[in-house]
Amino acid sequence: MSKVLVIDDDKSLVEVLRYNLLKEDDTVVAAEDGVQAIEAARRENPDLILLDLMLPKLDGFEVCRILRKETLVPIIILSAKSEEVDKVVGLELGADDYVTKPFSVRELMARVRAMLRRGELSKRRPETAGGDDSSRVLRAGAIEVDTLGHRVTRDGAALSLTPKEFDLLAFLMRHRGHVFSRERLVENVWGYSFEGTGRTVDVHVRSLRRKIEDEPDSPKYLLTVHGIGYKFEG
Repeated sequence: MSKVLVIDDDKSLVEVLRYNLLKEDDTVVAAEDGVQAIEAARRENPDLILLDLMLPKLDGFEVCRILRKETLVPIIILSAKSEEVDKVVGLELGADDYVTKPFSVRELMARVRAMLRRGELSKRRPETAGGDDSSRVLRAGAIEVDTLGHRVTRDGAALSLTPKEFDLLAFLMRHRGHVFSRERLVENVWGYSFEGTGRTVDVHVRSLRRKIEDEPDSPKYLLTVHGIGYKFEG
């Protein structure tokens, strides 16, 4: 059972989402403005947040910015704002996904389930202290990813990655040298069919580069293959 925080001032939409989440045995907490949203997130410690952008008192962008400084819980933005710049800003503030209203509830629930599955896997720890270290730890130069401990270090210092940044980095490191299109990365990392422009992947790659590269504008690990997509070298 997972706990989902739904942040939206459209009460009819909240009830639709609540109904569909409860069918999946999720616990649902709701907030109708930005101030309530931050208080609920701190109090309830949800497993996933569905966040509208056009909120009273404090808009969704600011809510996302504040919460991302405090938690790595997955955030899916739900918004009537369909402009590319709004999507990019939301993702750069730390959201893991961006869904434009009106949306298919079935498609949204598929994204929620995929996000929650990956979140649950990230919480699992090895049952014993032993085991094959090579199968759980990925290394490349100064970068080390503990896939079971869900921990990333650079030169021994821990890095703070969002859930999707971690998943994307781990996937590319497991398949180092292989080039993946944005569509393939969304299917393998986000867990649902690709729709849109690929901005979700681009923004996450840019954010990862700022965290793992010595020179993000001249990366040596996370490389762009023009006209195709991305690959990891190292």
